[in-house]
Amino acid sequence: MSLIALENYAEGKWVAGSTASETLFNAITGEAIYTAGSNGLDFDAMMKYARSKGGRALRKMTFHERGRMLKALAMHLMTKKEVFYKISAMTGATRIDSWVDIEGGIGNLFTNASLRKNFQDERYYVDGAAIKLSKNNTFIGHHIMMPLEGVAIHINAFNFPVWGMLEKIAVNLLAGVPAIVKPASITSYLTEVVFKEIIASNILPEGSLQLICGSARGILDFVKNQDIVTFTGSAETGKKLKAHPKLVEEAVHFNMEADSLNCSVLGTDVTTEMSEFDLFIKEVAREITTKAGQKCTAIRRIIVPENMVDDVTIALGKRIMSTTIGDPSIEGVRMGPLAGISQRNDVMDKVHELMKTQEIVIGDLENFEVTGADKNKGAFMSPIVFFNDNPFEKLACHEIEAFGPVSTIIPYKELGDAIELAKMGKGSLVCSIATADTKVARDFTIGASNMHGRIMIINNESAKESTGHGSPMPMLIHGGPGRAGGGEEMGGMRGVMHYLQRTAIQGSPTMISAITNVYQQGGKGTIEDIHPFKKTFDELNIGDQIITDKRLITSEDIDRFADLSGDHFYAHMKDTNFDGTMFTHQVAHGYFIMSVAAGLFVDSYDMNPVLLNYGIDELRFTKPVYPGTNVYVRFTCKEKVPSDTRDENDIPKGIVKWLVEILDETDEPLVGLATILTMVKK
Repeated sequence: MSLIALENYAEGKWVAGSTASETLFNAITGEAIYTAGSNGLDFDAMMKYARSKGGRALRKMTFHERGRMLKALAMHLMTKKEVFYKISAMTGATRIDSWVDIEGGIGNLFTNASLRKNFQDERYYVDGAAIKLSKNNTFIGHHIMMPLEGVAIHINAFNFPVWGMLEKIAVNLLAGVPAIVKPASITSYLTEVVFKEIIASNILPEGSLQLICGSARGILDFVKNQDIVTFTGSAETGKKLKAHPKLVEEAVHFNMEADSLNCSVLGTDVTTEMSEFDLFIKEVAREITTKAGQKCTAIRRIIVPENMVDDVTIALGKRIMSTTIGDPSIEGVRMGPLAGISQRNDVMDKVHELMKTQEIVIGDLENFEVTGADKNKGAFMSPIVFFNDNPFEKLACHEIEAFGPVSTIIPYKELGDAIELAKMGKGSLVCSIATADTKVARDFTIGASNMHGRIMIINNESAKESTGHGSPMPMLIHGGPGRAGGGEEMGGMRGVMHYLQRTAIQGSPTMISAITNVYQQGGKGTIEDIHPFKKTFDELNIGDQIITDKRLITSEDIDRFADLSGDHFYAHMKDTNFDGTMFTHQVAHGYFIMSVAAGLFVDSYDMNPVLLNYGIDELRFTKPVYPGTNVYVRFTCKEKVPSDTRDENDIPKGIVKWLVEILDETDEPLVGLATILTMVKK
């Protein structure tokens, strides 16, 4: 049978790799099926193509446009998922394993698409609030973030050929940066199938993505200071890449997510009768057997109170040894082979190293059953669980990672010991603790968090909805310190910001308003004859402003509001003895003043494009208002956020943010300050 040469996608066209390149195998049968090569690819030209073609096209789009692009891509890939599942089986993945990889990856696209709503509908991001730099507020500072004008090089691991690609490109594409994807060759045939669907969809601008299935050795020689390199894989390889002279010379952003010796801890409060014990056993067993243990987040160290070692070993043994190993296509099989023979051999070498200082208590290297396949031809192995009787002296379990279905039970005396043992992994992506005791959870989390990128608490309250120890979530960072690489992936807006350059800008409020397209307090407003509420979303301009009439606040007003609202706080009652208080006499309710402000700025005499009041942000009462005070409002269009239409019956609209400055006769300081939101028809 002739082997199929995988194709690379470079400079807008598909290029077949050389048949004399690396041979790839079916993990179940051991049969050679593909070759992956990169002969003929010009890495320098690919980088330049991404920067000039893809980068320019993406930077012309706003965050909202790029987000909608990701949503369209996710919807397209979902229609092709069954094709991906068939190919995924050859990597040794069960249906559940593949679901995490394929639909989990597509889910990242959906999540990041939704994230667009947290950004302005601009090509840049306005970060945080303005900073007052002068006494009279004529000189302020702010921060904007622009897409880097380089290319992201994603060097991915073999264990998640779909998720590994999609979780990274979802972020860089939303940020407006193109990417070159380099999957690990051993499972790159699945990445290639998904990538071909991405290109065939014609959803992304040309140059946004390129693919290298074969070797990418030498590509880092062509990086420049606006480029970003991300790496997922072994710490040893990551360290070599991180030290590349070109990365140092050009100060290239480098993000590393390395495999780590993650742990799960059984709390000191948990007994065998508690649901947390069962949850702990299920979680550990799942992390050992899912993807045949080939997960960067898999549990490698099982840290349990010394009086619970026997109970954990028995319960875990029963659960793990009932796991059927074999061909994932056969019903009932719960664990497939490792990704390849070479991968299994590497794991076995690490197992033999671990055997020098600890004993196997669950599993057998030689005697295990495989359903529907030849265990010698395929990359099969039994789950293996060790016991380490002296974990503070026998350190191999804290230093050697067998990247397969291998873990070690580690005893501890007190919670402080568990914290130290967890940290002996020298930096991990994730750890978890099973406990029903809030103090145990708090003490462990505070004690261990400096060496972990994520900590998950396992207990009965969250069990039904918890995604589990091994599932990083798109809105939270995925990464960890030390051995885990010191990098961060995903993380919602935090992840996007890895691909943006933050720049401090300084100037007058009017100038900063013009640059950011967000009105800054103190800037010049535009006053016209037409009330802003009579303008549609499209007709409104940032800085549109009105100065309202004044209204006299009386003691009778305050009394009526107190009766209407039920708020009879002492400061609002005129017969209160105010000696020793911070007020001289009766003061108006803050919410009454805000209500008065609304009455002053709202144009309510006839129908207008304002559909409804959407809410109030950042409301502050900054100065007491006493009876006899005249108040008025400076009301300014601050920001516009377009909304998507759900269907043909939905009214086209957007959210408009208005700066409400409430003043009295002295004009300064302000009486109150707020941002109100209205939904306005387009």
